[in-house]
Amino acid sequence: MDHTGSCFCGAVRLVVRGAPEAMGYCHCRSCRSWSGGPVNAFSLWKPDAVEIESGGEHIATFQKTPVSERKYCKKCGGHLMTNHPTFGLVDVFAATIPTLDFKPGVHVNYAETILRMRDGLPKLKDFPAELGGSGEAVAE
Repeated sequence: MDHTGSCFCGAVRLVVRGAPEAMGYCHCRSCRSWSGGPVNAFSLWKPDAVEIESGGEHIATFQKTPVSERKYCKKCGGHLMTNHPTFGLVDVFAATIPTLDFKPGVHVNYAETILRMRDGLPKLKDFPAELGGSGEAVAE
């Protein structure tokens, strides 16, 4: 199934195809700061499943670390996605894709949380081992 999303002003439109590789919440300081909230809802996609439909000329990139290339609209500042080249995945912010049935499966970087969430989902200290993290679970 395809899902269409856009930035805050609508100048950039994107399409994601198929199903995400994973969905969940990130609690790291960078994601909290970038999203402006206590937690960031993510949906991870293979790069070939994400397509800029229109407005690509309005996309800018901010890269604080080698792990994350944050993409946003130059016109409105609306956040779109974060490329994670070392993981081979693109995080399209869940709120950017309004028709996606968001079903989180995990909390990552929970050791940095400022908002405890008791939802029964696994809480990982950092990232899963297959993405270079410890894969270590932390208590709610």
